[in-house]
Amino acid sequence: MKIRVCILALGFSVLIGCSSNPRPEYAAADCPVPPVLSAEYLIGPGDTLNIVVWENTELSVTVPVRPDGRVSIPLIDDMQASGKTPTQLGNDMEELLAEYLRTPEVSVIVIGQGSANQIKVVGEVVSPQSLSYRSDLTILDVVVAVGGMTDFAARNRASLVRPTVTGQVECGLRLGDLMEGDMSQNVKVYPGDVLVVPETRF
Repeated sequence: MKIRVCILALGFSVLIGCSSNPRPEYAAADCPVPPVLSAEYLIGPGDTLNIVVWENTELSVTVPVRPDGRVSIPLIDDMQASGKTPTQLGNDMEELLAEYLRTPEVSVIVIGQGSANQIKVVGEVVSPQSLSYRSDLTILDVVVAVGGMTDFAARNRASLVRPTVTGQVECGLRLGDLMEGDMSQNVKVYPGDVLVVPETRF
């Protein structure tokens, strides 16, 4: 006979490894907000950049931002790109290219976003997918963008998984209440967030 073993920690009713759906760490309204946010887009690993050096087509390239956050173009190796705005990266490249070119002008355009700058939606939604981040994006915007929830969605057991400087946290979301007008559940989302909508229990 197979026996499932649960571990009681210090006599408290804390079951380790026995719950398949642990309670989220935070309620929606208390979900920690990333400490450093910018109104401008910040480049991240996995982004694809179109870098144009004015009147120098041989230096103009389309490159990915590597997992280490760096990019390389002709005449510039391993420049830090992650965490900078496209304008900042362009200015930094102009400074280095000034050693080779007279008054270089560099334009940086993000033509593809990596997962670090996206919001991922998984579970019981009509169209699970990754969405591009934009300023002031909310949970309701995200739910609408993926076509809403399926008939099998456990709407009040959804969660938002968020990366923070101290590690990943989970925040509970009552999407059923949100759809009925409870706007306290309509929290903002940030790059790297994952919205999880589980299946209802029958």
